Amino acid sequence: MTDSSVLDIALQTMLVALKLCAPILVPALVIGFVISLVQSMTQIQEFTLSFVPKLIGVGIALLVSGNWMLHTLVAFTEDLFARIPSLLG
Repeated sequence: MTDSSVLDIALQTMLVALKLCAPILVPALVIGFVISLVQSMTQIQEFTLSFVPKLIGVGIALLVSGNWMLHTLVAFTEDLFARIPSLLG
């Protein structure tokens, strides 16, 4: 196993992790920003007010992109398992 193969696997792992986190984090960030903007305009300072919309938004994002996320993770794992013989030899 060479240094370049380890770095390639690490880079691919981080890219897959970024791809899998983005569909969940982006809606949560957008919803949190909108709720905090509304809270600052209305001066309602309730911390639990943003929890339910974020939960609903993340749930919808998981329903929409969950199948793609699973296929991406399975494809990455299969590719990694297929590369094991070339890494050992």
